[in-house]
Amino acid sequence: MRMTDGRLGLALCLLMAHGAAALAADEEPQMIPAPDRKAGEGEGPFERLIIRGATLIDGTGAPPIGPVDIVVEGNRIAEVKSVGYPGLPIKDDKRPQGATREIDAHGAFVMPGIVDMHTHTGGETKAPEAEYSYKLWLGHGITTVRGVPSGDLEFSLSEKARSSRNEIVAPRIFSYHTLGQGRKYEDVQIQAPEQAREWVRYVAKEGADGLKLGSHRPDIMSALLDEARKYGLGSTAHLGQLGVAQMNALDAARLGLGTVTHFYGLFESMYENHDVQPWPVDMNYNNEQHRFGQVARQWNLVAGQGSEKWRATLAEFRELGLTLDPTFTIYSAGRDVMRTRNADWHDEYTLPAQWDFYTPNRESHGAYWFYWTTADEIAWKNFYRVWMQFVNDYKNMGGRVTVGSDSGFIYQLYGFGTILELEMLQEAGFHPLEVIRAATMHGAEALFEPRGEDIRFGVVRPGLLADLLIVEENPLENLKVLYGTGAVRLDDETGQPERVGGVRYTIKDGIVYDAKQLLADVRAMVARQKAELGERKRY
Repeated sequence: MRMTDGRLGLALCLLMAHGAAALAADEEPQMIPAPDRKAGEGEGPFERLIIRGATLIDGTGAPPIGPVDIVVEGNRIAEVKSVGYPGLPIKDDKRPQGATREIDAHGAFVMPGIVDMHTHTGGETKAPEAEYSYKLWLGHGITTVRGVPSGDLEFSLSEKARSSRNEIVAPRIFSYHTLGQGRKYEDVQIQAPEQAREWVRYVAKEGADGLKLGSHRPDIMSALLDEARKYGLGSTAHLGQLGVAQMNALDAARLGLGTVTHFYGLFESMYENHDVQPWPVDMNYNNEQHRFGQVARQWNLVAGQGSEKWRATLAEFRELGLTLDPTFTIYSAGRDVMRTRNADWHDEYTLPAQWDFYTPNRESHGAYWFYWTTADEIAWKNFYRVWMQFVNDYKNMGGRVTVGSDSGFIYQLYGFGTILELEMLQEAGFHPLEVIRAATMHGAEALFEPRGEDIRFGVVRPGLLADLLIVEENPLENLKVLYGTGAVRLDDETGQPERVGGVRYTIKDGIVYDAKQLLADVRAMVARQKAELGERKRY
């Protein structure tokens, strides 16, 4: 995406302020890598960490159990021990001993770290410092992200390696890449299947974990997916409107696609009286209000829930082992832009540069509110009703659904957008335990399955990596307590409202992070940029 002069200048100023090397006049600035982890940023891993007295939500869909003590040795869970009964004193002689560090979690809830399956680290013109999004993610209990992509190939793989060594404060990163990424391919046009195969071999050798595909033409799509399987690479696809007429979700699934992200290609697989969407005659894809306003108007082009095509499509997806990663959150402004624009967290957590990117603009992707109407919002509300029915039906028949946010666009902010996705899965019909399973175990399964490996995180059980979050309120009762801004509750003793919740600790690889301090660091980053660039008007 081409930057306006003002936004290029902003990005250059931010880079220079952080000591980045000078850039030639015709070069576009890149993301600023996270700084090295400082002393005091995270404790551990410990020889023997014991989390005491928690109620456990293990991520499998099983009901909560507590009180339990969870023993972590190094970066792995060593033991999960039930140590009593609700309402009764815990007998200390029955508890694990020998802790080198303890966390008192009596009355709190522990669950696996959240896996966000659709992320971008930021962008030169909106959130150029990787530290910003990383701390927002970890501050919300997100311990693993699938970058689709996180940034360019070299940046993404470098940050992935630094995170795996815990040299930076960041979630674990799985690195998925779009066709043609990598310096070797900067001036290469991939136009033939064998070229596509060569590129897959290149990114596999470089260390990529998978492919983020578009709606490529059939011979290219087939080559990409076939070569990816040979190298144990995962695959996810945004089956965009420019190619969906020749590559819808069923077409891609039949070629071996692992995950459909967003909704693109789903409805087109079930049209009753059309083969392509009947766009208006003045449709122009580069006009993003056309692009996002019109796509919702296909909600009534399918026969709908229970129809023959509906059931057949679900059944074939399930047979093929397709994963759905709906990312409900990223399009939710379409059905209520005022609510999304005025969310609780923007004042303290949204950078002025990020806000500029959100603000109506014909160049910034997802800033398409040129003149959003009631009719547009009604179309999106109808679209969500059908879309949510489809995803919930897929879950009910045993299909895998994961959590992805795609934040950084359309008024959605890193971390906060992921928790909104949990809420929207519940709106779609998921029980809160099914929501948490989608956000943890199912995400892990989708990441490790292409490699033919068992999950290494995503469930709280002995032998798996210690990726956990601790929250002092019950997320099954109210998912809002996972937001960094917490949930508003009336204190009946004082008669005053109070904010409760927010993740207390995020544990990644056995390292204990104070989630509230991470969010405080983000607030300080926002305050500094506001001092430099000024406040932004909320249109």
